[in-house]
Amino acid sequence: MNILLTSAGRRSYLVEYFRRALIGKGLVHAGNSTMSTALLAADMRIITPLIYDKDYIRFLIDYCKKYNISAIIPLFDVDLPILAKAKQMFRKQEIEVVISRYEVVKICNDKWRTYNFLRKNQIPTPKTYINFDYVQKKIDKKIINFPLIIKPRWGMGSIGIYKVENTNELEVLYNKSVNDIKKSYLKFESKENMEKCIIIQEYLEGIEYGLDVVNDLEEKYTTTFVKRKLAMRSGETDAAITEYNPTLEKIGFTLSSNLCHIGVLDVDCVLCGQKPYVLEMNARFGGHYPFSHLAGANIPEAIIKWLNHEVPNQNVFKIDDGVIGIKNIVPIRYDQP
Repeated sequence: MNILLTSAGRRSYLVEYFRRALIGKGLVHAGNSTMSTALLAADMRIITPLIYDKDYIRFLIDYCKKYNISAIIPLFDVDLPILAKAKQMFRKQEIEVVISRYEVVKICNDKWRTYNFLRKNQIPTPKTYINFDYVQKKIDKKIINFPLIIKPRWGMGSIGIYKVENTNELEVLYNKSVNDIKKSYLKFESKENMEKCIIIQEYLEGIEYGLDVVNDLEEKYTTTFVKRKLAMRSGETDAAITEYNPTLEKIGFTLSSNLCHIGVLDVDCVLCGQKPYVLEMNARFGGHYPFSHLAGANIPEAIIKWLNHEVPNQNVFKIDDGVIGIKNIVPIRYDQP
């Protein structure tokens, strides 16, 4: 089985995880619109059109047919809705896209939809607002208090995220976040509603966690891995420790049961005292998955087994507690012309 990781970016570790999972019975291809470390690490690489290019889907289908690729695994939020819409087109060509339904992707990519989904399902989440004037009025009446967090509604990484301490900062940083969006790839999804492309969220002080909520390819819950974050860089977890936490595992199960995603759901949480709050969700492998893998998990192997209609060894869904992981620079295997 050959697989293609799209929008692979810097996730060279996932290239290696999938290569090992294939145990020599297939190649790992990586695609990206620009050269990246993941492309250098892959068995084969391809520079793709931009995700919003009208020829993007046809290009991927032709590439998969040419190189006998059976499955596509997207790794970037902007890629997800495009590929989710086209999932049946790929399936007609006997190419499986390991991705959640379009409705699921929309909930996860849109932080305002995320907030309303979490509230509807009684999952604790910070109070969130989308109307600047409303927030300003509530601040004047001392109903909403500082500090607050400004975020792009359709955002990822650390682009356009600011902590706001007072009224003057609120307006300045709100406008700065809008400009950040217009100057980055966030502009593509944000164009859906540029007038409401920013959310304003209450700031919660607590211990930050990352969850990997794992479902099988039939949307059935499998497990939740819990990691306490120790260090962050550019919006991504740089160091973490695995931790047994039944409260957060229960949050994972609740999210799985109500969202019904496929594969890994990357979840950011904050624990305030004993109460967990869900901050964000991403319907893909996230930046803190490697810490689960280091502690014994192997979701790439599980995905390969599921694609082959086989039952994974249950050990791939288990991790050791108390394992500290730190991302570092490692050599990349590169033997292509």
